[in-house]
Amino acid sequence: MALEGKGYFIWQIAKTEDGNPVTIANKAVEAGLSHVLIKIADGIHTYNVDLVTGQDLVGGLVQQLRARGILVYGWHYVYGYYPEQEADIAIQRIRQHNLDGYVIDAESEYKDTKNTNRYKNAKTFMSRLRAALPNLPIALSSYRYPSLHPTLPWTEFLEKCDFNMPQVYWLQNHNPGDQLRRCVNEFQNMTPFRPIIPTGAAFREHGWEPTVADVIQFMDTARELNLKAANYWEWRNCRVYLPHVWDAIADYNWYPGVRQNDITMQYINALNSHNVDAVLARYTSSAVHVTASRTVQGQKSLRDWYTHLLTRLLPNATFNLTGYTGSGVSRTFTWTAKSSAGSVLNGNDTFGLSGTKVAYHFTSFTIN
Repeated sequence: MALEGKGYFIWQIAKTEDGNPVTIANKAVEAGLSHVLIKIADGIHTYNVDLVTGQDLVGGLVQQLRARGILVYGWHYVYGYYPEQEADIAIQRIRQHNLDGYVIDAESEYKDTKNTNRYKNAKTFMSRLRAALPNLPIALSSYRYPSLHPTLPWTEFLEKCDFNMPQVYWLQNHNPGDQLRRCVNEFQNMTPFRPIIPTGAAFREHGWEPTVADVIQFMDTARELNLKAANYWEWRNCRVYLPHVWDAIADYNWYPGVRQNDITMQYINALNSHNVDAVLARYTSSAVHVTASRTVQGQKSLRDWYTHLLTRLLPNATFNLTGYTGSGVSRTFTWTAKSSAGSVLNGNDTFGLSGTKVAYHFTSFTIN
């Protein structure tokens, strides 16, 4: 499903928020994140599995993020020497955790001219991956300027990707806007072109670090270029060494007119997770749900309705918040949705809140 809004890459779960998945998920909500990208494999090996106990740390974190309506992508550093085995471990990990999407991190090994099979291996990897996962959103994460890395198999990767996530790291500089514009322009002049979801720099390295002004400029430029989403490398590094940068990214309002943690944005994120439990978590136990044709009450009725909506009426839909007003215990908002079964252009809803949850919900929309 399509990404929209802000996200972060997570490298080592055990070193992120002391390895506590509840804390990570709560921090993601507080920061207004729409998606989190977790490392699931390195080459032909699984990743974020405790080497002593054998515990897979990915599953618990995925569960906690999903419960809060946050999309979870897995990312995988690939080397290109054993493409079939790398594809197989990716497929296994994606299916194991029912991930929302997958990101291929292909860097120096795949542009090394000593690896004369790199183009063939990239094609083999992508073909095997796509044959097993034909509908999964897949992105390429690699260099920001393809003109500087012409030996990387850009075409072989991108032709079977849905998105391009270039690493726009403005190291030793403070001009992320200019670098992002150049990045997008270079990829627009390539074939095939895939929608850009850039990854910005939220880490400290060799005495350099991004400023608050940098990350705000990066996101401002992404929105000016009509890019639907952006994310950052890397969660732990930013939280530990650059807390002021973390706060600036958390405070940044990607959706004008909507407060970061407002219930309306939580609800849209939950719909985009396609997880009925995540949606129901936004409601009180006795919530009333009203449409033009009927009124129902309680979690069981809500579960039946949302299961039907997300699996039959709008399967695998992407929901977008298009307008919002209200404060206190009342919200009115508009939304759109697009799915393989139809689209909605006129969603118009009203929430009545009890505390932080929805007690009354009127919804009106037409599926075209």
